[in-house]
Amino acid sequence: MRWRVNKIELTARQQQIIDIVQKKTPIIGDQIAEQLGLPKPTIRSDLSLLVMTQYLSAKPKVGYFPGERLTVKEPLRTSLVNMKVKDIQSVPVVINENATLHEAVVALFLEDVGTLFVINKEGRLSGILSRKDLLKMTLGNQDLSEVPVCMLMTRAVQMIAVTPEDHVVEAAQKMINYEVDSLPVIRTWNQEDGYEVVGRITKTTITKLVVQIAVE
Repeated sequence: MRWRVNKIELTARQQQIIDIVQKKTPIIGDQIAEQLGLPKPTIRSDLSLLVMTQYLSAKPKVGYFPGERLTVKEPLRTSLVNMKVKDIQSVPVVINENATLHEAVVALFLEDVGTLFVINKEGRLSGILSRKDLLKMTLGNQDLSEVPVCMLMTRAVQMIAVTPEDHVVEAAQKMINYEVDSLPVIRTWNQEDGYEVVGRITKTTITKLVVQIAVE
């Protein structure tokens, strides 16, 4: 694997040096050379390049340690790993299970979302309806004004969901694994009490979060 820095490509040996420094920082040049099984003069130019490109930093009588290009990534990784769904979830857009598919289309348009969460008369989550579901129905030339939402929705027992205390990374992994664009955020998750939908998290939400953290 090689890393490109502007027009400079790091060699396999330079990558090895970076790995050694990250694992055993701070470390002096003689120790790095010993780890590689090479004389120090052989890697002198490699060390100079890595310091110049800010992959490594060096202090006299201290040694080498990770440079700015490596350390600036840590806040982004830490922020994402520690952040929970409740920190970024948005308000769920819901529709009653007795509503028609025509009403669902109108709701998607007015709310500018890709997914509706279907609730029963008790306000519990009973299913999920996506823009793709509605598109399939329209292609079948069905009269959307006569078909209730509950006939097309994916039922709660088949849904993938997250809780407010789940980590954002877990939610993102679920969306990737199950190839969905949005997940309901629920407070309860058992068939006896039903599922209370308290929010939603989408691929767009996570993308905006990554950009925000990176910019900050």
